[in-house]
Amino acid sequence: MFFQPAILALLLAGGLGLAALLLAAPATVQLVRRWNLSSASALQIALERRTYLLATLVVFVLALQMAALLLFVFNADRMAAQFVGAMCAVGSLQANGWGFPALGAQIAVFFLAAAWLVLHHVDTSSPRYPLTRAKFTLLLVPLLPAVALSVVLQWLYFANLRADVITSCCGSLFSAGADAVTGDLAALPPAWAMALLASALALAVGANLHYAWRRRGAGWAALGSALGFGAALAGIVSFLSLYIYEHPHHHCPFCILKPEYHWQGYALYLPLFAATAAGLGVGVLGWAARRAPDLRAVATVLARRLALWAAAGFGVFALLALGAVWRSNLVLLSP
Repeated sequence: MFFQPAILALLLAGGLGLAALLLAAPATVQLVRRWNLSSASALQIALERRTYLLATLVVFVLALQMAALLLFVFNADRMAAQFVGAMCAVGSLQANGWGFPALGAQIAVFFLAAAWLVLHHVDTSSPRYPLTRAKFTLLLVPLLPAVALSVVLQWLYFANLRADVITSCCGSLFSAGADAVTGDLAALPPAWAMALLASALALAVGANLHYAWRRRGAGWAALGSALGFGAALAGIVSFLSLYIYEHPHHHCPFCILKPEYHWQGYALYLPLFAATAAGLGVGVLGWAARRAPDLRAVATVLARRLALWAAAGFGVFALLALGAVWRSNLVLLSP
């Protein structure tokens, strides 16, 4: 299993990225402890020069980790053909006990990395770099442990894959009878699930548009985005997947990534993840504006732009979901 190109790429990117962050950790700790922009000492000048190198390294590593999420999911779907009983990425991820934890850790890294990159971008807009200590503290905790956990879980997942293992298909996990949260989601009445998704998306779009218009409520924009993300995933499992498959009992959120369903999953997930990251970025910028008043003007402009992107992303997701329901021949709600 290790010698598949996608697996090698994931492990190499994760391992090198983690190694780079660990090697930079002592310098980062020194920067956090000794950073003092009002000082003209030789140490402060050296720290200022080192900051550029560290920031460039971190940006590269985090961008690579964000892209790795897409490759991880794509690879899990492609590997399903190698396991008996697997129909999609669910079978691959259930081939051992490390698959879904590795996916969850990679998703967490994606959003943490997006938040850090937003914070770094706004910090570099000021010649004083007022958020330098804060952003590198956040790099040490929680970003570095999250990246380390993701790399370790991926290693354990790939290292324990066995081609002779009989795994289970997505129907065993995403069904109304499954003894898990996924079973509860699959058992939701379609009308309730639709109402929940519509309300959450309306909240996410409304909160972000409210910030873009009034320049207030950054925290609500971030909270609405997080709730919209959770409701969207629940909606895909509970009813939207049924319309895409045109099958009343197929709730899998991974089979929609397959070509036989026209890769509709990628069309849904890409704007959803992008919108959620942008909405969380609005919250990060709201915090930055309060912590560093001289960044307030720049942070507000950038936050407004991200809020508009978040609202647009959730709107695109809603339109794609509505289109999937409209085109489907499945009827879940009788008139």
